[in-house]
Amino acid sequence: MKTWRNAAIGLTAAAVLALTTACGQEQGDQTLGGQPAGAANPAGAPADSGSGADSGGYASGGYGSGAGAAEAEPAGQLAVSATKELGKVVTDSEGFTLYRFDKDSSSPPKATCEGDCAAVWPVVSPDGAKPPAGVDASLLGEVTRPDGGTQLTIGGWPMYRYAKDEAPGDLNGQGVGGTWYAAAPDGKKAAPAAGEDAEGAGDAEEEPETEAPAADAAGLSVRKDPNLGDIVVDSRGMTVYRFKKDSAWPMKTACTGACLKKWPVVAPVDKNDIEGITKKGFVTFARPDGVKQQTIDCWPLYTFAGDTAPGETNGQGVGGTWYAVSPEGKLVGAPK
Repeated sequence: MKTWRNAAIGLTAAAVLALTTACGQEQGDQTLGGQPAGAANPAGAPADSGSGADSGGYASGGYGSGAGAAEAEPAGQLAVSATKELGKVVTDSEGFTLYRFDKDSSSPPKATCEGDCAAVWPVVSPDGAKPPAGVDASLLGEVTRPDGGTQLTIGGWPMYRYAKDEAPGDLNGQGVGGTWYAAAPDGKKAAPAAGEDAEGAGDAEEEPETEAPAADAAGLSVRKDPNLGDIVVDSRGMTVYRFKKDSAWPMKTACTGACLKKWPVVAPVDKNDIEGITKKGFVTFARPDGVKQQTIDCWPLYTFAGDTAPGETNGQGVGGTWYAVSPEGKLVGAPK
């Protein structure tokens, strides 16, 4: 029993030491005056060797197979289908559900599903693609795949079908492997609009702080903003911010209660799911309210509810305390 207790104490001490090493440096208010500080991969850059794409354990079938699976038919006129389980999802001209893959990225757009993966998840060609009624055409784009072909993107996310969907309206690919999800009209993961009710219900003080909305946890990357230079964005392409009233060591947050309605925290992100961002002080912050929050260089990260589309930076400079974040975790464009 003593041996077990000594080992547990040793592990705990090691964890504390690791966090101290990551976040124990003397911290000042770090700023970056709008200068580029890193480089984002260009849209359509080849995927890293070894896609790591998980087909979800399903054999190929339905749409295509083998090497020709990536040669998808044109998407044609896209449509939006209202579902009870997931809210609004995007379908192709034949009514089949379109999906997105968490191991891909939207900023910059990059497709990683190749080979056997593409046999199970056939790519959607951008040829002839037209936006659904009421959806901004600018959300549609395309990415060059590692095999040289092109693929439709929505909101920057590459689009796929699922071979196990045998009829229009099927949603058999939803949640496969914990990485495949039906696409919403803006390219995000389809989900019921329950959050809309939460936003308008009651006073913020009456709601438990642990229910504060969090950003999508699937990755952080770098986007080159024409005015701010290189800034960090989440998996949806939404700008990530820092709050000058927070501190990095010790890690403390000054954004609580109603503040979190306007500045949702960035949920924890795996270190293997980031691109172009420093891993120094890339740790999870256990907030006093119980919410887990991602940090860069030990600074807590947020998004802004006033940013409604990828690429927006409406939170920049708000109150003289909120600023976009550089790939090194510094404040971008803040007065020195």
